[in-house]
Amino acid sequence: MAQCPKTILSLTAEEVLALKKGINFKKNQEEGKCYIIYKDDRGLRACRNQCKHQGGLFIKDIEDMDGQTVRCTKHYWKLNVSTMRYVNPPDSFEQDELDIIWVDGGIELVELNPPDPWLSDPKMTEELLPGEVTITYMTHACMELKFGGKTMFFDPWLIGPAFARGWWLLHKPPEDAFERLCRADAIYISHMHSDHLSYPTLKMLAAHQPDVPIYVGDTSRPVFWYLDKSGVQLTNINVVPFGVWRNIDEHLRFMIMMDGVHPEMDTCIIVQYKGHMILNTVDCTRPNGGRLPENVALMMSDFAGGASGFPMSFTGGRYTESWKAEFIRNERKKLLNYKAQLVKSLQPKIYCPFAGYFVEAHPSDRYLKETNMKNNPEELNSLINKLSPSTLTWTPKPGAVLDLGLAQKNPSDRCVFSLCSEVDIMTYHVTSLGITSHQQSSHFAFVSYQQTLFAVVFCHYDSSMAITDPPPGTQLYMDTWDFDLYVNNLNAANTEDIFKHDSWIQFYYSWAGFLDYNLVARVIETDEEFQPLPGGYDYLVDFLDLSFPKQRPEREHAYLEVRNRVGVIRHVVRNGLLWDDLYIGFQNRISREPDIYHHRFWNHFQTQLPTVGPDWDSFLQKVKMEESEEAGVNNCKLF
Repeated sequence: MAQCPKTILSLTAEEVLALKKGINFKKNQEEGKCYIIYKDDRGLRACRNQCKHQGGLFIKDIEDMDGQTVRCTKHYWKLNVSTMRYVNPPDSFEQDELDIIWVDGGIELVELNPPDPWLSDPKMTEELLPGEVTITYMTHACMELKFGGKTMFFDPWLIGPAFARGWWLLHKPPEDAFERLCRADAIYISHMHSDHLSYPTLKMLAAHQPDVPIYVGDTSRPVFWYLDKSGVQLTNINVVPFGVWRNIDEHLRFMIMMDGVHPEMDTCIIVQYKGHMILNTVDCTRPNGGRLPENVALMMSDFAGGASGFPMSFTGGRYTESWKAEFIRNERKKLLNYKAQLVKSLQPKIYCPFAGYFVEAHPSDRYLKETNMKNNPEELNSLINKLSPSTLTWTPKPGAVLDLGLAQKNPSDRCVFSLCSEVDIMTYHVTSLGITSHQQSSHFAFVSYQQTLFAVVFCHYDSSMAITDPPPGTQLYMDTWDFDLYVNNLNAANTEDIFKHDSWIQFYYSWAGFLDYNLVARVIETDEEFQPLPGGYDYLVDFLDLSFPKQRPEREHAYLEVRNRVGVIRHVVRNGLLWDDLYIGFQNRISREPDIYHHRFWNHFQTQLPTVGPDWDSFLQKVKMEESEEAGVNNCKLF
């Protein structure tokens, strides 16, 4: 049965506004189930009103002076709802948090059903031989995983920029990365963001191996919604239902799960081979609604931060350089602690931080490169080593290989027992583990079985042998990028015929379909330095009635000013792309009054635009017809 989200409680916009700060008890009148919603300056958190101990109901804790704790009516267990951790008894449980989906100012509390889909059809864990399962880091979120004779890739971004021209690869992929991608038996693409779904990379793949099986989750916004328009000819894309095992062979299978915060577009994956699980949470904010398998063999997750236009692209008001720097320091620290605590709670045998190795490399984005600080993976791994000393950590380098079998063995029992024939023994001694002879400490004994002579080889090793780093002198970091090729491709939209007619503005926003929201936006085309472009468009859009006034209306309204680099905004408009290229790609500068986040606006333009682009051919035909009719009228006036 496919996993699906279920709404268990809904509050209208008015009911959300009526929530008090602190603890709110709510009940689904139809089902009789009770819930707790906690409100503070950071937003809302929610959970079932049910104690994890023996299912008792929580009530307000009269001893709580901070308004954060509830008490169970059965055995007086106490839960801090601001952290979702039990404080009595301490260090016991964490409460399962419910996902909150915002809908037109109201909220829906959502949980996934079934909540732990990986428990279906359990497999016994079998011992792995050295070299049987290896994970090779390529760059950013791209990993190559080998399982026996099968190869799987995660999120191949190997060339070109992401988010228009805002992100560029920090790490240089291995020289043979693309050839290895072409030999893959399966490719998993987690979501539609261009640092994971890289059309430049897939265009090269399609030219060489268009039928490689590619797997994506069944998100409401299709991962490959732009495929037809892109011109990339891939022929074997498979949309997989959530929470269902998909078999590759008798030993290898995977399961794609949705993100609790962004189920419309984000996914994570569990890959299982001979009972050993690899968990890749990618960019999910709350992967699988926060419920994840414990004690997996390997866990990978993002870690870096800095993947948003906020606050770096914001100007005016509080957005001074000192405020931004302080905000970034605090947010990166919170993210670091959250990831470390997550690893501590899940206790994977190995943890690897990835999916954060990008750089704002273009010369015009030097300000961002110098100020948009990211977390250091070594710092995160150091923190994990303190909080969870039993978890091995791996900071990957391009081309580095992790041997999962070797890495999982207990330090006190890290030796390999293998059986081979006499004629193979010398070859085995040198090459069986793919390591140099000075790393080996081995001995063997001959045994006879059914008139055949075998040698039992005992090969001891140390923990460093589980990871093979690239050879000394390997270039790890990119030092040149093909800026002109990709920027010129974007700027080609500047001379499109549609932009010779100012009626494109109304046509585009009518196609976008966002209205009935009291927001007025001023959209300005700019040069590289975000200064208004001479001859560029500068217009107002009133999203209450989708009108295009010359001046701001006199009524009370929210106001948003967005300055966009002309090449990027015209490329986005021309192709009907989502505004992530502008916002996440740092290709605009934003000011707003009042200083509030307009979720409905940004959610629409980042995830809800039509999947079929604007029909610019019909637009131009209509314009030419109108111009022809107007010319005919003017000619008649001459007589």
